[in-house]
Amino acid sequence: MSPVSPSLSHRLDGLRSSAIRDLLTLTERPEVIGLAGGLPDEQLMPRDRIARAAEAALADRSRLQYTQSAGWGPLREVLAARESARLGRAVPIAEVFVTHGSQQALSLLGEVLLDPGALVVVEDPAYVGALQVFRAAGARIASVPLDAEGMRVDLLAELLERGERPAVVHTVSNFHNPRGVTMSARRRAELAGLADRYGFWVIEDDPYGELWFDRPAAEPVATYSPNVIRLSSASKILAPSLRAGWMVAPDRVCRAVELLKQGADLCGSALTQQITADLLADTDWLAAHVNTVRSNYGERAKALVGALRERFGNRIVSTDATGGMFVWASFTDDTDTARSLSRAVEHGVAYVPGSAFAVDSDYRSAMRLCFTTFDAPTLREAVDRLARTFGEERDG
Repeated sequence: MSPVSPSLSHRLDGLRSSAIRDLLTLTERPEVIGLAGGLPDEQLMPRDRIARAAEAALADRSRLQYTQSAGWGPLREVLAARESARLGRAVPIAEVFVTHGSQQALSLLGEVLLDPGALVVVEDPAYVGALQVFRAAGARIASVPLDAEGMRVDLLAELLERGERPAVVHTVSNFHNPRGVTMSARRRAELAGLADRYGFWVIEDDPYGELWFDRPAAEPVATYSPNVIRLSSASKILAPSLRAGWMVAPDRVCRAVELLKQGADLCGSALTQQITADLLADTDWLAAHVNTVRSNYGERAKALVGALRERFGNRIVSTDATGGMFVWASFTDDTDTARSLSRAVEHGVAYVPGSAFAVDSDYRSAMRLCFTTFDAPTLREAVDRLARTFGEERDG
């Protein structure tokens, strides 16, 4: 008699793997210029400075122990000081919670803030990691589009006026992934005002805010309302392997997250949190390091956008990439980027089709391009390969 196979949770119903992660497994050949990923440049990661911080941490064996579920105390102190400066108010340590990357914070918040069937409003196109979290929580998802000033807060207001009551509104306010745009100061204040008026949580997801090229973005949405939970991370300015993310949230949210985190992993890595605290507290070194990253990424973004406009002209409309890691490019002639992807890989270049980020719109003529991991000449070569790809597509 064959054994009866146990079932899996219905929570998995409707979930699917990230199209981007699946795509990367197909395009990681050395001859392919991969613009599909969303990775920081490992050559700019401060390996030697991290090594010194690790050596200092390892000098004390007690540093190898478990730490608090909410994070290593000295790191939370450093983060509270950084976030106080950013928000223009004193952030108490009790409102700072360290997580295994900011994605874990988002996942834990999905459990803390959402009951099955609760409404979540996301931007369209959307950050796929957020969609995975909200779908796993059994949320009902609605979307509002983006334009050059970020989330269309006016359309969110219309949705609220029609009687919809979201539990959560999620936004990537700075240098959006994938759209590349930044929410204007006026819309940030309007979004916070709506959160106060209607009583919903805003999750302000901000992993890219320090990667500005010309000037810093406006004040965080969390500046304007206590109903805003702010997420950030050291992955994009230091190294993803540190897995140091954090949230700034009201104490009652942090304590609820702490209960769930204790059941998930007890605590994060005390060692990497000590390394992160060392680096973030070294303010002069950190400022110089982040300026180097900005300078390199800014040059690469300019090269990519310039090459796209030179080779494609009016056939493509793209963001200017004033910060962050991504350029969003849309064809004006109804080119189907998903259909063209296999041909692009044959030509030695990869991107993410816009449809991978779609919620209610299809974005079939758009693509996301990451400029962080290649120098300017390689990015120009990548655009040459895209031009050959889409030239054949148009001619064919």
